[in-house]
Amino acid sequence: MRIFLSAGEPSGDHHAALLVRELRARRPDIECVGLGGPCLEAAGCRLVADLTRLAVMWFLRVVLSIHRFVDLARRAERSFLDERPDVCVLVDFPGFHWWLAWRAKRHGIPVVFYCPPQIWAWASWRAAKMRRLVDHVLSALPFEHDWFQARGITSTLVGHPVFDECERSGAAPDGPGGARPHVLLLPGSRGQELDANLGSILAAAVAVRRQVPEARFSLAALHERHAARARAAIAGSDELRALGIDVSAGQARELIATATAAIAVSGSVSLELLAARVPTVIVYRIGGFDYVVQSFFRHARFITLVNLLASREPIGPVQPTLVPPWGVPPADPEAVYPEYLAVGDPADRAAGHVIEWLRDPVALARARSRIEAVAARVAHPGSAARAAAAVLVISGAAAPVEAAARRAA
Repeated sequence: MRIFLSAGEPSGDHHAALLVRELRARRPDIECVGLGGPCLEAAGCRLVADLTRLAVMWFLRVVLSIHRFVDLARRAERSFLDERPDVCVLVDFPGFHWWLAWRAKRHGIPVVFYCPPQIWAWASWRAAKMRRLVDHVLSALPFEHDWFQARGITSTLVGHPVFDECERSGAAPDGPGGARPHVLLLPGSRGQELDANLGSILAAAVAVRRQVPEARFSLAALHERHAARARAAIAGSDELRALGIDVSAGQARELIATATAAIAVSGSVSLELLAARVPTVIVYRIGGFDYVVQSFFRHARFITLVNLLASREPIGPVQPTLVPPWGVPPADPEAVYPEYLAVGDPADRAAGHVIEWLRDPVALARARSRIEAVAARVAHPGSAARAAAAVLVISGAAAPVEAAARRAA
């Protein structure tokens, strides 16, 4: 049996790797091939190419890289023809994966979307495309599963794979009553996120230190290239050097387990912070033009998955604007994680939340209580195992061990 997998971002690469391991546990004879990154390759998937190096966002960046995507799509299609897979599993990364789904479908290969694109948030008109190109969706979030089913898209709710490796730490983090509260800085997994948000996150850290002198800071970069850029930014400022920020690469999960509070760029890392019950401020800076454009398309009330999971009405009508807010409006009080999708600099507002948590034990306990209520409901592992079982059923294959067990029964 052969499965083609494709993951285009670092988080998707990780999720796909978990899925491969679960598939191999059920079918040791399975062959996995596809597009992905180092995690997928380490799990035993033979890569046609490393797709994670092209993780990009926003229209102009995609256009500038389009020739590379076309080449990768052709190479993937060649793999479909030379080594026909039993099923094609796509993980997030919607723009490129629509192309790949079309190519797989025209060769009669079943298409499964694991951690599907968030068309419920940005592009509801693509529901028809999803019905046409995708045979089965493995939904990560309860409300997206309901949304897909309501539009005639076959969906199975498997949960989010982030929770598969996010076990709650047994050690309590240092709170305001501890020796030194630990503030974790998470500047994002993409280069353009680092460019847009690193300055704001570091400025927020400076503001926190002024009010909470005992606070210590760590910055978790995705890899060493991002860590080097963060170290260079810190080295260029006397104020930042004085903070003694510990910059590391690839250690986010370990640092999350010891954090009292965090300032993070929006992304799936918010779910890791939820699993560890870490009070967090979410920031995401974009340009004025991008802010206006996204306002005409965004149906989601929040940009943070944790806030959407906690919301009574996560999906609603668009609220377009022709003039971006050059200031930074207050965070929605209903948000479990205060969030700022901002054109202006959200550093002061982000720092304000962290300062309150570190100086006021009641505020910190209140924030943790709200987080606990959401985590208890949704932060459960097993997504990759459920997804692997579904993929094998969709592909028409059953694990030999499972088949033998059924016969014995």
